Amino acid sequence: MKNSYIFEYLDENDFRKKERSVRKYNMLAYKKLTFTYYPELRKGNFLGKEVTKNEKDKTISYELKLPTDELFVKVHGEITLHYTVYTEKKIILLTNITPEGILDEGHRAELTTYKGVMISKTNPEKDMFKINLLNMLNK
Repeated sequence: MKNSYIFEYLDENDFRKKERSVRKYNMLAYKKLTFTYYPELRKGNFLGKEVTKNEKDKTISYELKLPTDELFVKVHGEITLHYTVYTEKKIILLTNITPEGILDEGHRAELTTYKGVMISKTNPEKDMFKINLLNMLNK
């Protein structure tokens, strides 16, 4: 455990809210994140796509896509973990989980589902239209 990385947060309260929202509305993504991805990251196996590299600060930023239902992805977007690795300090800074809008809203209020996909309270008609349109295209 000496060589393991330590997790820190850019905004821990905000990050935890989004993490709980993922747990509530997408259990598969949450289980993968908690039991597969976090342990691998702690070991130093950085998963996902490298986004930026800063040689001066010796940091590397990554985006890791979590397993998500295909219809959810088309309506709201991929659930993605954003993190930055400080290689010299052995620190992983967990910065964000996106899509922010639906995850923040899911934390504040109970979201309803329509045909198996959660819909936002701010734009339910828009989300239902997207879902119906995608279902019609798939037939």
